[in-house]
Amino acid sequence: MKLTRILSAAALLGALVLTSCKENPQTLFPVYAWDGVGEQIDPDAVRAKFQEWKDHGVVGVCIGSHVSLENTATVSRIAHELGLEYHAWEACMLRAGLPHGWYAVNRLGQSADEFPAFVDYYKALDPRNPEVRAYLVDVCSAIAEVPDVDYVHLDYIRYPDVILARGLWDKYGLTMEHEYAPADYCYCDDCVAAFREETGIDIRAVEDPEQVPEWADFRCRAVTGLVEMIAEAVHAKGKKLSAAVFPGPDSHARWMVRQQWDEWPLDMVFPMNYNDFYLEPAEWLETITAEEVGAAGEKMPVVSGLFICPDWQRKMEVDDPENSGLLPSELGTAIAGIRRTGAAGICLFTPGRMSPEHWTELEKAIR
Repeated sequence: MKLTRILSAAALLGALVLTSCKENPQTLFPVYAWDGVGEQIDPDAVRAKFQEWKDHGVVGVCIGSHVSLENTATVSRIAHELGLEYHAWEACMLRAGLPHGWYAVNRLGQSADEFPAFVDYYKALDPRNPEVRAYLVDVCSAIAEVPDVDYVHLDYIRYPDVILARGLWDKYGLTMEHEYAPADYCYCDDCVAAFREETGIDIRAVEDPEQVPEWADFRCRAVTGLVEMIAEAVHAKGKKLSAAVFPGPDSHARWMVRQQWDEWPLDMVFPMNYNDFYLEPAEWLETITAEEVGAAGEKMPVVSGLFICPDWQRKMEVDDPENSGLLPSELGTAIAGIRRTGAAGICLFTPGRMSPEHWTELEKAIR
């Protein structure tokens, strides 16, 4: 009788363990996903897509929210009904159609709304401009008021790339071993005057502004000040703040786009560790994520962003890194390395680029 009770208890314990492992997503390495929704949405299609991702291990979604608050409310509610964490993904500094005086001015004296660097949508706002700050705080506050939004997720919370990632040089026909003047912001009257008052340096009179570290720091602090204002507003609404940022920050983000994100009051950070953009192998993801986890410390969890190759069987025929990315065979190496750093998870850019082979390898790696 006693032996029977012991065996029954052991069987019950085993069943509980198996059930827990099967049903509790926390037993897996967390996976997030970046995606967007259009102006017209089909709630049933959104639900089916979210459910498919969840079945593959996704625990949270970062969804483009700039179309309308109504769409954000609908999509975030569906995510919550399925048990997914919801980050409302907002493109901050790149916006068209706003007042001319809100836009950053480059080293050549050109406004970003008339002469955007690299591509037409790089119409960059000035993060120090008080009206820009008030506008973006209002935008993010409104998003935070949507009931099922867990995080406001900041993207393009930076200056344009004053130096592009190495893998993009050929695409734009540039050699960028130094800061690129058409993408070096902001030289508007207000920023120049504020910097001169702070340091005594007239940056417009400097032959090579790249050699003035105080000027780089001034821009970093401009972005940090904006984030601090947004964070205060979002946290006051009882919501959290996350951001998609450049890798590093010391190795890339600080000098490429003026992001000192390790000093930001974030609740979670998503570095965009797109290895092909930097001509790096999958093994690099462990190195860069380790830097990021070390920089974030106890302040915020780090979720390492992965760029997925959509047509992976033809990757060697693709010259553009923006159409490249991780192969299914590289996901195991990438995720194993990221896990060793103590990161809080990975984020896919984007689940729509994931092939069946990608999903199979991902499910193996997160277990």
